[in-house]
Formats: sequence, structure tokens, C-alpha cells
Amino acid sequence: MSETVFESDASLPALGWSDGPEALEAMAAGQLQSTEVLQMLALGERVVHPHGRGHTVLHHWKPKQANGRAPVVLLHGGSGSWTHWVRSIAPLTEAGHDVWAVDLPGFGDSDPVAGAHDADGLIEPLGHMLEALFPRQPVQLVGFSFGGMTAGMLAAAFPQAVQQLVILGAPGIGLSAKHPFRLKGWRHLKSPYAQLQHHVFNLGELMLRDGQRITRDTVALHVANVQRDRLPRRRISSTDILLKSLQKVGCPVTAIYAEGDALYPSLLGEVETLLAASARDFRGLHRVADAGHWVQYEAPAAVHALLLPMLSRKPEVG
Repeated sequence: MSETVFESDASLPALGWSDGPEALEAMAAGQLQSTEVLQMLALGERVVHPHGRGHTVLHHWKPKQANGRAPVVLLHGGSGSWTHWVRSIAPLTEAGHDVWAVDLPGFGDSDPVAGAHDADGLIEPLGHMLEALFPRQPVQLVGFSFGGMTAGMLAAAFPQAVQQLVILGAPGIGLSAKHPFRLKGWRHLKSPYAQLQHHVFNLGELMLRDGQRITRDTVALHVANVQRDRLPRRRISSTDILLKSLQKVGCPVTAIYAEGDALYPSLLGEVETLLAASARDFRGLHRVADAGHWVQYEAPAAVHALLLPMLSRKPEVG
């Protein structure tokens, strides 16, 4: 292994753990994974579904006692993977839900779709995947951030495959010009230590409100995800594509956003108004206090207190 140079940036926070050079280099390369993720992987099964010349990878967890509700399919955020939902799997399965967490094509372990550069290129293969895996019952589709926008587009294009839509912190509302945050680049840095510092900064700038919650495991999970992002030129989230999609969605639509979401600082009232005016069957926007954009990771108890009743309600007939 080449010699590691530990540059530092006085404007960035020091790392809060004491790994040696080899471990830090492995973490910066995305070769380490969080303990939470490894534990959850061991409890589920890996499912591979073909798309074109590649494959979409899903992770599946069965409940010990099924509650009879439709399967729950989780879509992650941009530059992420199923691990964005790592703190949601146990609460969902304990409540009796059959849970499927997707690595969207071009992220995590899933191959990119040929010619796809953004969410709009993923809709057709994802819709066919839902039809193939769940031919008898529409699913409860839950999407976070980029995955929430994708879920809205998916529910519009494949209405027969989606029973209910829940979005968390989703963009595509046409308010992106007001984003105040600025992320730091890291790929150009030679030092793993400096790269990790920038990852810590970016997590605090966009994903989590409380910097004290950015642990070694959080950084390992995040870096393993961003290192596998093969759709780096995404732009559609800055448009109002979610609003346009929701106009075509007939199933119930519910939203969960953190009050400290960096995407929409002090704009949740406007977000709620736009969602309510677009979705045909809007069931409200629920706010989570003391959390940032990655709300289900930073405030899992508060999110699941909202989400579980939504997923457990009986579907309406007619």
C-alpha cells in the first residue's frame, strides 16, 4: 500500500475516531461498511432482477409474523443505496411488513441502465421489476429524497403497481434555486484524511442537522455509497418533475419532511401547498423536529411513529 499523507484543513472538523492509516485509506476508498449495515445484511436475502444487460439488486426481509398488508418497497436517495434505510428495516419488519429495499440502477450494487442519466431513465425498468416481483398485489412505495422523486414518477407511470405512495424529503418541487448549502468536492484530494474531512463536512451541510450524530459508522456508510454513484450528472431534481408526476397519481400520497431539511429551509409550508395542489389524493405533510434531510436515519423513532400507521392502514376500496 502506498504511503498515506495526512493533510488537514483547519476549516474542517477533525475526525472523531482514531483509526490507523490503512483503515482510514480503506474507508476513504469505500471499502469499509458500517456495523449496522453488516448486521442488517446478515438478516435478509439478496435478490437480483435483470434489466437490459444488467441487474437491479434488492434486499428483502420477511417479518416473523406478517400483518397481511402489501409489501413495502423502499427507494433510497441520490448517491446512496438501500443503506439509507438501514435504521428502518427492523421497525418495519417488527410491525409485520414484508420489506424490500432497492439499490436503484446506477447506485449501490445495481448496474446502470444503458442510456440513463437521471431518474427518468430508471422508471421503465423499475416498473417492470415491480410487475415481475409483485404480480398479484400493488406495493406500498416509500421513497427518500431522489428516491421520493423517482417513486412519484414511478407511481404515475405504473399506477397499477402502487397502492400507496409515501415520500420523505423529496426534491423535484421546483424550489431548488433557493438551496443555501454548498458541498465540498473530495475526489481531487490525495489524502484519505482530507477526503474523509470533506465527507464529514458534506454530511453536516446536507444530510444531518446535528453534527454530533456523524459517527464513524455514518461516514463509512456514506462513503461506501458515494464511491458507487454511477449517475453523477443528475439534474432533474432541480425541476418540478415530482409535482407534474403527482398530478397523474391516483393512489394516496403522504409526505414526511424534517423541519431542518437543508433542501427547504423555512419553506415547508410552501412545499406542502405545492404537494397538496398537485396530488389527487394528498394525505398531508408531516413534519419532524430536530432533524435534517436524512430524516429516517437521524430521527428514526419520530419517523417510524408517523410511517408505521400509514403503512398499516387498510387500503380503500372503490
